[in-house]
Amino acid sequence: MKILVTGAAGFLGSNLVLRLLDRNHTVIGVDDYSNGSVRNLAKAFDQAAFKMIEADIASLSLIEHCGQDVDVLVHLAAKKIPRYGGALQTLKVNYHGTEAVLEYARAIKCRCVVASTSDVYGMNPDLPFDEDNSNCVIGSSQSPRWAYAVSKLFDEHMALAYQEEYEVPVVVLRFFGSYGPNQPISWLGGPPPVFIEKILKGETVPIHGDGLQTRSFTYVSDTIDGIEAAMFKPEAIGQIINIGSDEEVSILELARRIKDVSETPGELRLEFVPYESFTGRRYQDVRRRVPDNGRCESLLGVRAKVDLNQGLTKTIAWQRGVMGL
Repeated sequence: MKILVTGAAGFLGSNLVLRLLDRNHTVIGVDDYSNGSVRNLAKAFDQAAFKMIEADIASLSLIEHCGQDVDVLVHLAAKKIPRYGGALQTLKVNYHGTEAVLEYARAIKCRCVVASTSDVYGMNPDLPFDEDNSNCVIGSSQSPRWAYAVSKLFDEHMALAYQEEYEVPVVVLRFFGSYGPNQPISWLGGPPPVFIEKILKGETVPIHGDGLQTRSFTYVSDTIDGIEAAMFKPEAIGQIINIGSDEEVSILELARRIKDVSETPGELRLEFVPYESFTGRRYQDVRRRVPDNGRCESLLGVRAKVDLNQGLTKTIAWQRGVMGL
């Protein structure tokens, strides 16, 4: 098939591109490299079945550059949580980008898989999070961290509205804490790459808040399994589907696991960073986040297979190479 991937040079995008090329699909990637990296696609550039377009999807004529024979569109390009400012850019980029790809899918009548996030569940205290029965409990608008969640929640509504109004076949995927090779080594990649970098360098690990907040971290190959199934399974159309591991760990435990798996000398050193340091406005965090994976398993036939220690072992090996250690 011919598949268009936005955010192709990013973490999930590059891993998906390489998976699809291995499956002998033809792939068009679009990315403005604002967060992605050319390095992530090094293995793709020498393949005839891959075409890369460097552009902002919101200002690109997708029909002109990508043609009208794309079978599936996977929209992964986005701006993430604005910890240190940038809420306006997050809102505008995510809205305009999703509108552009949905208009393109409408014009050429192809399936559109739209990336969302577990962040839309917000501060809902009832776990595990179920796609139909767990409410999206978004925090105060005075806290800019919710700009990302609100933008992705709007994307979800827009995608489903395009299906209702224009019969665009859409699938919405809510990702839970993906990590692994090609992740950005910064807070854009979440805690795992930052903690790995600090521990490999023998530096102090920054813990936001008290570190007792929990997450479920999903190794990238498991996330890609979910995306790939959502691209082709007819049962997925019109659905919102959680994609993630249900192995719950605290942020403190994550730091300890990375220290143990990395087998680095010395003791684990921690620095607790108050949320007030993020922006001039209040920052609200989520205490627990775990998916209900029933729909993913029943509709997509996918379940996370890589446990946290296995995934961290692979990720640390990759990150050592990138860091030249």
